[in-house]
Amino acid sequence: MADKRSFDYLKLLRRENGPANLSGGGPPASERTVLNRTDRSAHSTSLRATTESFVESHRKTAELRKAENLPELSAGIPLLLEVDPALDIDKLRHHFNFEIVSEEEGGFVIVASNEIDLTEFLDAIDGFSEGIKPRMGTATLASVHRLDDDLNQTQRLKLILSEYIQSIWATLDSVQNLTVDIGVTCLGTRDISNQPEPRKRESDEDWAQRVSDWANERIGVYDAWYDLQETRINEVQRIIVDGYGGQIDDVSHDDGKEAVSLPDSFTMRIVVSGKGLKDFVLNFPFVFEVTEPDTILLREDQIDSGDGVDDNPTPQPPEPDAPTVCVIDSGIQEEHRLIESAIDKATSYCFLPPPELSTNVSDYIPPSGHGTRVAGAVLYGESVQRDLDHQLPFWIQNARVLDAAGSLPAKLFPAALLRQIVDRYHHGPRHTKIFNHSINADCHCRLRHMSAWAAQIDALSEQFDILVIQSSGNIRKTAAAPRAGILDHLGAGRVYPDYLREPSSRVANPAQSLQALSVGSVAYQFYQSTGWQSFASNEAEPSSFSRSGLGLWNVIKPEVVEFGGDLLVAIEELEIELNSVAQAEVEVD
Repeated sequence: MADKRSFDYLKLLRRENGPANLSGGGPPASERTVLNRTDRSAHSTSLRATTESFVESHRKTAELRKAENLPELSAGIPLLLEVDPALDIDKLRHHFNFEIVSEEEGGFVIVASNEIDLTEFLDAIDGFSEGIKPRMGTATLASVHRLDDDLNQTQRLKLILSEYIQSIWATLDSVQNLTVDIGVTCLGTRDISNQPEPRKRESDEDWAQRVSDWANERIGVYDAWYDLQETRINEVQRIIVDGYGGQIDDVSHDDGKEAVSLPDSFTMRIVVSGKGLKDFVLNFPFVFEVTEPDTILLREDQIDSGDGVDDNPTPQPPEPDAPTVCVIDSGIQEEHRLIESAIDKATSYCFLPPPELSTNVSDYIPPSGHGTRVAGAVLYGESVQRDLDHQLPFWIQNARVLDAAGSLPAKLFPAALLRQIVDRYHHGPRHTKIFNHSINADCHCRLRHMSAWAAQIDALSEQFDILVIQSSGNIRKTAAAPRAGILDHLGAGRVYPDYLREPSSRVANPAQSLQALSVGSVAYQFYQSTGWQSFASNEAEPSSFSRSGLGLWNVIKPEVVEFGGDLLVAIEELEIELNSVAQAEVEVD
C-alpha cells in the first residue's frame, strides 16, 4: 500500500458538491417574471386559458375559410407572444419548436407553430404549474408573459403592417388591385451549433473528426434553409397567384452559388386584391412585414445651370487603368463636352422596362439632367478644371434606372434591380467596385426591419467587396402624412434645425444600409439678400432639406457630409413663424 503523504508540491483540483458559482448569465429577469415563478398556478391558468382560446379561434377560422372555398394554407398558425425582454428567444424555438418570425420592441415576439393544437406548449404550461423542473421548457414559461388571443390580431398587425397599410386596412375588401412588398421568414426551427473547440488531451484525429461532423451539420442546416425558402416562395405563389388571381413582380433573396448571407428571409413584390391580402396576412404565419412600395422620385427643385457660353477646354480621358465609378441614376448626357471623354460608352445600359430600349441611356430630367450632374460632381468636385491638359481621374459608367419624370417604375423592384446592376458591372471588363447611388425613397426609412433594398446593399458589399455611395435623401417642401415637408414642419411650429430631428426627417430608404457610405448635405455659409435668407446661420450647418438621424440600432447616419447649399426663406415669413412659435411656448408655460 502506498504511503500516506501530503504531496504539497502537487497543485490538484479540489472537488466539492454544491451549486456552481457562475458569473454573468445575462440581464436579470423582470419583476413580472419573478412574480410568475412565485405564483405558478395563477400564471399557468391565465396562459392556458388564452392559449386554448386562441387554438379554438384558429380552428373556427380554418373551418370558415374551408366553407368559403378560400385557398388552402399549409399547417401552421401565427402567434404573438409578450415575453421578458431578458429572455433568450432561441429558447422558444428549442423548447416549444416555435419558428421565430420577428423579434419586436417592447418584448413582443412573433412566432409560428406548425402544431395547430399547440399540444407541446400546453404540456409545458402544465409542467410549469406542477413545478416539474425536468420537463422541457417549463422554466422558460415564467418569461412568457402573455399569448395574444385577439381574434382580430390587432397588435400583430401593428407590428407587421406599415402605417399606410394600417390606415387602409378596414377598407381593403373593396380594393381590387394593391401592390405591396411582403417579407417572409425562412429559418424554420433548425439552427447551427457553435463551432467546436479542442478539448484537453484530445487527439488530432478526434478533433478533426468533430470539426468535420460540425461542418457537415452546418451544410445540412444551410440546405434545409434554402429548401424551406423555395417551398415558401412556391406557397406564396400558390396563394396569391393561383388562389386570388394576383401576380408576383419580383423576388429578392440570395439564391446564387456565391451567396454568403443566411437565407433567413425573402422579400417579394406582389399585386393582389385587398381581400386576398387580408386573408394572406391574417393566416400565413411566416410573414413579418407588409409595406407599400417606396415612391422613388427625384427632388422637384432642380436648378438650371444657366445658358452661359461654355469656353472650357475639352479634358483628356482618364488613364486606361483609372478607377471606375458606376452612376446609377437618370442616365447621362454622354456627349457633354466636359464629361464625354470619361464615359465608358461600351457599358452604358438602360434598365427601364419596355417599351424603353436598353440603349436609351440619355438624361431627360429637366432642366439640366440629374445623372449628368452627378457624373460631373464625381469628375470635378466643386469646380471645373480649365487647364488645357487636364486629365479626368475616373471612368464613368452609365446605368440608367429613372424615367423621364425622375421616378423608378413600380415594376422594378429596387433590391433585385441593384443586384442586377452590380452583377453586370462588377463582373464586367473593369470589375467596377464603386457605385454612386443618388436615389432614395420619397419617405423616411422604417426602423423595425431592414428593407430588402438596404439589405441588398449590405449583402452585395460583403459579397463582392464593393462600395455604394448612397445619398441620405432630401426633405420636400410639402408632403402628405406620415411624411412631412419643410413647410409642414414650419406650419406645425417646428423651426430649423429642430425639425431635422423629427422621425419624418430621418434618412430615406436605403440610406439606413450599414455598409453603404451615406452622404448628407451642409450649407456653404449664411446668406441674406433682398428680403430672403438661408435657414443655416453659419458655415457647415445642416442643409435645411438634407435628411439625417440615427438609423437601425441607433447607427449614425449619414457618415459623411458635403457642401450642398441651402434653401432660402422670406425674412418676413420667417419672423412671423418664429413669433408664433414663441407665443405658443409662452402660452404653454
